[in-house]
Amino acid sequence: MSDDTPIVLTVNGEAVRARVPARLNLADFLRQDLGLTGTHVGCEHGVCGACTVLVDGKLARGCLMLAIQCDGACIETIEGADASGRLAKLQQAFHRRNALQCGFCTPAMLLTAAELLRGNPKPTREEVRDWISGNFCRCTGYQSIVDAVMEAAS
Repeated sequence: MSDDTPIVLTVNGEAVRARVPARLNLADFLRQDLGLTGTHVGCEHGVCGACTVLVDGKLARGCLMLAIQCDGACIETIEGADASGRLAKLQQAFHRRNALQCGFCTPAMLLTAAELLRGNPKPTREEVRDWISGNFCRCTGYQSIVDAVMEAAS
């Protein structure tokens, strides 16, 4: 008999039923079991923000949540946000402003920025910097990311 726990959740608008080990984190479940590799795993300690997803409409670190904690939840990953078209303006601004270089932080950065703009469509530069501060980017120095978010907000 398997020690796996059954879960039912919605991921990017689709119902998902799975059996998961009790200690499997959400990021690994999304990547390994569902093939949603836009959720990146960087530090595995909740510090870098690369694993950011939406859980019931709130930003969450996928490496810090167990998959079984998401039983009954609605999860949105970068793939779901991209498919919905709600990131298009922000993605275009990131491209124009060269706000992505290696691309490792980009999916989580886009989700985070989109949530900022959803709740605050006209943020100040300081509000943008504060909001994205939990998502590490080692390539851009953040200036171009802030520029892109400000462009998308205008």
